[in-house]
Amino acid sequence: MALPVAFFAVFFAYPVAAIVARGLHADGSWRFGRIADVLGESGIRHVLWFTTWQALASTALTLAIALPGAYVFARFDFPGRSVLRAVVTVPFVLPTVVVGTAFLALLGRGGLLDDLWGVRLDTTVWAILLAHVFFNYAVVVRTVGGLWGQLDPRQEEAARMLGASRLTAWRTVTLPALGPAVAAAALMVFLFTFTSFGIVQILGGPTFATLEVEIYRQTSEIFDLSAAAVLTLVQFAAVGAILAVHAWTVRRRETALRLVDASLTARRPRGAGQWALLAGVLTTVALLLVLPLAVLVQRSLDAPGFAYYKALTREDGGTFLVPPLDAVGISLRYALAATLVALVIGGLAAAALARRDAGRLVRGFDALLMLPLGVSAVTVGFGFLIALDEPPLDLRSSWLLVPLAQALVGVPFVVRTMLPVLRAVDDRLRQAAAVLGAGPWRVWREVDLPLVRRALLVAAGFAFAVSLGEFGATVFIARPDNPTLPVAVARLLGRAGELNYGQAMALSTILMVVCALALLVLERLRIDRSGEF
Repeated sequence: MALPVAFFAVFFAYPVAAIVARGLHADGSWRFGRIADVLGESGIRHVLWFTTWQALASTALTLAIALPGAYVFARFDFPGRSVLRAVVTVPFVLPTVVVGTAFLALLGRGGLLDDLWGVRLDTTVWAILLAHVFFNYAVVVRTVGGLWGQLDPRQEEAARMLGASRLTAWRTVTLPALGPAVAAAALMVFLFTFTSFGIVQILGGPTFATLEVEIYRQTSEIFDLSAAAVLTLVQFAAVGAILAVHAWTVRRRETALRLVDASLTARRPRGAGQWALLAGVLTTVALLLVLPLAVLVQRSLDAPGFAYYKALTREDGGTFLVPPLDAVGISLRYALAATLVALVIGGLAAAALARRDAGRLVRGFDALLMLPLGVSAVTVGFGFLIALDEPPLDLRSSWLLVPLAQALVGVPFVVRTMLPVLRAVDDRLRQAAAVLGAGPWRVWREVDLPLVRRALLVAAGFAFAVSLGEFGATVFIARPDNPTLPVAVARLLGRAGELNYGQAMALSTILMVVCALALLVLERLRIDRSGEF
């Protein structure tokens, strides 16, 4: 635990504490009265209400739309299932600014719906909710579907044999077993939508703002660091409570069930009802997930002769100091470095948490590992600039700053992927190897590593994909001569002109293809689907 604790203390707790202290400490004294002043403002209360309301609505809508998909991917075996699982996961690793832009092109002025039927949904809450479902569909499919595929169907069949109807058998047998997984998925979706930034900023316009958007506005537009610090503390407390409940549901799911091999439970659909369900899920995936991605590709090809892609190879001397296409290579190098850091930190943390004799303090660290996914990325980004600017931690001019920020969001995925597999390793195998004279390192190399190798590769793939798409903190610390793909997309979108918009769509398409290929490889490697992701 020493290295993971040190890493999070230096590169997460310290920057966040520095930015909060900068806002609430002035003239040698703490201004705690500022907390009541900020929370007493009607505008801030409206932001808090909308943040909570839209997160609850987004979570309910995501569960309603994605749970049928979780069942189909868990229980049905059909051609192209692995490819489709990779496709539904691509939106989750895309930068939120790309997701918002795709839905703007689909639902906004001049978008597909506007051209076909004259319907515009931008600057409405419906655009935000649909984009959140698009972004979080994979969370429900992988979290709930991963467990659903390992539930023994013979338990439900036994209830049917004893006279229960199909609905009664599902409600009394399957639903209680799925409860912890559904709760964990709902909490994760609520967390991601509660802290939503890019999607709300692009699709909500001036009408709607979440806590994250308001923190950004207070920090970069109004320059009121004290208000931003108060809102950061509020968000931190809310996220901490959510993650504490989430950690409890994960432990319930991992300890209360007897699971079977997922490959034994999937079968081809039978009967008109199951085929109709499969067709409905495929239609939902096509309209809600594939269509916005297709809009990205179509907009990137609007100009004849791949003009937008060719323009990426030219340096304009304005927004970038290098050709925009160089962001691809820069992002890949950064993502590889971030993946290595995330594997070391997350692997050590997962190994410590997997021990059955781990104390309460160690188990409590499990929830803390998830905090970077929910704490304001704006706060983390500014915190890096403020806190890591003096020896021995003067990293503002170092290329390591970006991979370290990306690794913060990669570590939770490594832990959540590896932890169930490490807990499943029979400790008697380690004890037998130790009795035969093997030291700790040899036990790890010859017992643990062969059993967790695939999980390690899956964790590396997720960390790589998430690092590649990280935007919130990176946008503040990436230098103009070393832009990442999401930062390049955001900067191109911020400039007027059709050429800049087309280049942004072209870069977004490249990022989408890279993520899709990485996730397709993961589906070939993945055999144990009990993990969180």
